[in-house]
Amino acid sequence: MRKYSFQLLSLFLTLIFISIFAHFPHFASAEQKTFLWKVRSVTTTVYLLGSVHFMKKEIYPLNRKIEEAFEKSDLLVVEANVNDVSKIDVGKLIETAFYTGDDTLEKHVSSETYELVKKEFEGLGFPIWIVSKQKPWFLALSCTSLELMRQGFDPTYGLDMHFLNEASGKKKIKELESMDYQINLLSGFSDSEQEAFLRYTLKEVNSVDKEVDEVVKAWKNGDEKGMEAVARGAFQDNGTLASVYEKLIYERNRNMASKIEEYLQTGQTYFVVVGAAHLVGDKGILELLRMRGYTVTQL
Repeated sequence: MRKYSFQLLSLFLTLIFISIFAHFPHFASAEQKTFLWKVRSVTTTVYLLGSVHFMKKEIYPLNRKIEEAFEKSDLLVVEANVNDVSKIDVGKLIETAFYTGDDTLEKHVSSETYELVKKEFEGLGFPIWIVSKQKPWFLALSCTSLELMRQGFDPTYGLDMHFLNEASGKKKIKELESMDYQINLLSGFSDSEQEAFLRYTLKEVNSVDKEVDEVVKAWKNGDEKGMEAVARGAFQDNGTLASVYEKLIYERNRNMASKIEEYLQTGQTYFVVVGAAHLVGDKGILELLRMRGYTVTQL
């Protein structure tokens, strides 16, 4: 179980819902708009790249505008540095993600949800004893991650990992959040929120391929509204899921925008890689920075 949980650590960034649907072809040209924005203060430039955390090898090479912005930057900023193993508390993860003793998933979710879990994971060849010991929030991430990998997506080709590897030994790396923060956020959901998150995931995970065209089109066209529509999905019409979305997206948007605003006062150049869903919409990071008086330009 310890080995299994450690393998899933690199998949935590899938909590950004837009990222679970994405597959991108090569970017067509340097003139084509991308999901990259330039934010300016009097003294500082921050480049904001909408991230997708699972990719295929075919995405690379990236549009030159993206790579050039990275090259110009003094620091790389990610949501959480998954390459820094020293910051990963595996013991805490196991404690917060798995039931102990005789406690199991079946005691915490409805019989209908439990049957959905059994059907999905037994179809993937996972024994019920592994499934039944995972808490709903962690099981939802496991389900999404396994389905993505089954379809050929790989977190090692994610944009976060790409730039973490590029920056290694060359640029200072900072975090907007941390692995601990993300674990605490997810494990802190109420029982009803966790079950709603899990049920939504189980019902939607097998329709990932149906979302691809919309996401690719929005990404290629730099379409903020199109990306927001896919990201929000059913959450805006479901009360329990709406509260999950508020905590996963909007609350974090406000926190991350404040950190980015601090960067904008330093005089250095930053390259910030953050989940695409955090950038878009009237409560997204881009709009929050515009409202605070910063110049935001799409590249």
